[in-house]
Amino acid sequence: MIRSKALRLIDANLNRAKEGLRVAEDLIRFFYDDRSLTVAFKRLRHDCTKAILEFPVPYRTLIRHRESGKDVGRKSRIAGKKKPNWKDILISNLKRTEESFRVLEEAAKVIAPRKSARFQAMRFQLYELEKRALGKF
Repeated sequence: MIRSKALRLIDANLNRAKEGLRVAEDLIRFFYDDRSLTVAFKRLRHDCTKAILEFPVPYRTLIRHRESGKDVGRKSRIAGKKKPNWKDILISNLKRTEESFRVLEEAAKVIAPRKSARFQAMRFQLYELEKRALGKF
């Protein structure tokens, strides 16, 4: 049972990280036409995919343990928040991705210890991309 829950945690954070990177990539691509920064976000998103595909647990196993319909945090909403602007959306997606990389880094310490440093490196790479991206707004 613990393994199943750990795999759900990894799957959810992988999805969250990739989604956040895609939002950031598209905002930089379509709002600022910045080719090098767009490519950097895309490369990091692909690196994230590759890291999971090289994980000792097959991706199909992660999917098999997914329980989106039963997720107790699924309908969570932040009440009273102001209407976001594009910069707010960029920041929230960058932070969401950084947090997801941290969770993946910690989970890897238990599931695949040699992979933990890779998620840490991706998190620190994202910190630098965040600095460049926020300089655009």
